[in-house]
Amino acid sequence: MNKIPVIAIFDVGKTNKKLFLFNEQYKIVLEKTARFIETVDEDGDVCENIESLRLSIYDSLKDVILHTEYEIKAVNFSTYGASFVYVDTYGNPLTALYNYLKSYPANLQTEFYEKYGGEIAFAHQTASPVLGSLNSGMQLYRIKKEKPTVFEKIKYALHLPQYLSYILTGKMSSDITSIGCHTNLWNFNNNSYHHWLKAEELEHKLAPIVAGDQTYSVTFFNHYFKAGIGLHDSSAALIPYLINFTVPFVLISTGTWCISLNPFNNTPLTTSELANDCLCYLSFKGNPVKASRLFAGNEHEEQVKRIASFFNQNSLKYKNIAFDYSIIKKLENNIFTEYNYTNLKESVFAKRNLSDFSTDIEAYHQLMLDIVQQQFISTTLILEGASTKRIFVDGGFSKNNIYMNLLAIHFKGVEIFAASIAQASSVGAALAIHSSWNRLPVPNDIIELKYFATNLTTF
Repeated sequence: MNKIPVIAIFDVGKTNKKLFLFNEQYKIVLEKTARFIETVDEDGDVCENIESLRLSIYDSLKDVILHTEYEIKAVNFSTYGASFVYVDTYGNPLTALYNYLKSYPANLQTEFYEKYGGEIAFAHQTASPVLGSLNSGMQLYRIKKEKPTVFEKIKYALHLPQYLSYILTGKMSSDITSIGCHTNLWNFNNNSYHHWLKAEELEHKLAPIVAGDQTYSVTFFNHYFKAGIGLHDSSAALIPYLINFTVPFVLISTGTWCISLNPFNNTPLTTSELANDCLCYLSFKGNPVKASRLFAGNEHEEQVKRIASFFNQNSLKYKNIAFDYSIIKKLENNIFTEYNYTNLKESVFAKRNLSDFSTDIEAYHQLMLDIVQQQFISTTLILEGASTKRIFVDGGFSKNNIYMNLLAIHFKGVEIFAASIAQASSVGAALAIHSSWNRLPVPNDIIELKYFATNLTTF
């Protein structure tokens, strides 16, 4: 029996770690999901278990190779950003994989921005809000200042996608999509590393930048294939859309973070936009992409647990709740009167009293109202200054009928589509190295869209 040629994509999210096998038509022929028990760093803060992740990749790849039905032609990686693995000369991690939500020392942050022109000017140069540990460059700066002994042993600080690539290829590299995602490393005005890296003698701690379509030859368990260098997941998710659509669009890539990406908006970031978590990413071709972020997936997960506990329900119940317009009409007066929605970094629903709701379904509709209201504000920030009449939604919320219907109600005059390519970041990572493994042309039916039309007048 002839084996099916496939590419293996490891899609590493903050919550779920997935392995997908795509055939040459970019159809998923195998999917595996894992969740690891987190560990803690030396300060007791929760963080990713990098050793479990490494072993899981080896084990999963070995299982697929031994599977008689598939022939792996290539492997690539798509992972969350703001994550450095500090490795020594031999590629061994020197520290924990610090959580990007780890609190950042206020004195160190103040010292840094005072030294390099102030928060506002620096944020404009790097196209990134001031985010503490979420600015991964600040993590490296902290290591230098607080752990000089460890710092001296660092060969390279590898972003997570490139570390995972390294464990297969033995090649240490940097990728522009990881560098360009709110890292404080890149000067978008000069299209180069920011001068603070040279001033702090940190440039040599970053591996050489390699093109996103670069692959290396790998032999693993006597099996030969190509391996990519890995991509930041939000930038990877944009690739299938850029290939398939030329009419200006915005993509809302939903997961732990809901990232609104507008590759057709070239207007400079304003101070107000930066204050509301707008930033610029870099595409895998190195082009700036204006973006806004909302921690909505995490908010949804935490508040669903609260609703389920209060109403004594199983939280799995809320995976497929139908959209009920009568409940929305009942709740619409709660939208603008109770809370201030201008601060997109605060949870609105967490402040609500669950005893105010007659049922858990009503409470869940309120949660989605709160999330979509903030999503509307967040996405609108990157729509201004560009003519965009189409929004695509991929990821978890694309399957949530309440979210999608509410989005259509809010964005009047804009076409709203749920993308059935719910694994866009994985497909993007595969497409980035298409020519290295796939004998066929890129198919034109990778993305299937479901249009959400609404004549409802609420809001």
